[in-house]
Amino acid sequence: METQDIAVIGICAALYAVVGRLTDLGITFLGVAFWPAVVIPAVFAVLFGPWVGGIGGAIGIFIRDMLFHGNPLLSLAAGVPPNFLLFFLIGYLANRNIDMKKTVAGIILAAVVIVAGLLVPTLIFPAEFAALTGLPTAEIIIVFSLTVIISLVVIAAVTVRWRQWRSYAVAAVIGQAAGAALLSVTVWTVSPLFLSYFKSPIAASFILPIFVWTFATEIPFVLLVGPPVIKACYKAFPSLKQRRRSQEKGEAIE
Repeated sequence: METQDIAVIGICAALYAVVGRLTDLGITFLGVAFWPAVVIPAVFAVLFGPWVGGIGGAIGIFIRDMLFHGNPLLSLAAGVPPNFLLFFLIGYLANRNIDMKKTVAGIILAAVVIVAGLLVPTLIFPAEFAALTGLPTAEIIIVFSLTVIISLVVIAAVTVRWRQWRSYAVAAVIGQAAGAALLSVTVWTVSPLFLSYFKSPIAASFILPIFVWTFATEIPFVLLVGPPVIKACYKAFPSLKQRRRSQEKGEAIE
């Protein structure tokens, strides 16, 4: 890593922490918040690479957690690893030239995983989903279905209409799914160790609802807000675009 990368990591972490805290609407489920700030490290990961995005996101979420609940061990256990994984994958995959076949396969796989992740916990664990949103089961299905459909439509539209964002769209879905999966399992695992925060151990039946909640409340921001912000950064700083092109030529996925 270069000196510039270390400086950018600091900027990324600071922005993620501050914007995350300012946009924290108090809408949470078992400690997992509605999170529009997720787009910030995603943008840094694309512009400056996976290590910058991953480390910046990890440090940023730690600072935010200290401002939110003030428990460093809980943040290091359940907040830092998922955020590092999420943004590292976005930066790693977005800067590769993913071809159409892999994009279509990714869309199909994402659709199966997301829809299964939506329907299974909603139908099998209606009480947990009711606790998650405070809405009746029918409304829950409608809300999350719309989120899933919109996300997949955006990916498909990007693939066809804006080919330059194809890799980013696939990276966003894969990274978000991996981060949400790790977060949901980790929260369940460590909840007995942090009863002062969670009040009681989280049941295993909440793992899938937490996964769906995390994915559905973050992926729209990464998919819809990320590209125009990245495009504006490329326009303002052309050297960043040249850097990405060099990465794509050296690490293309055929």
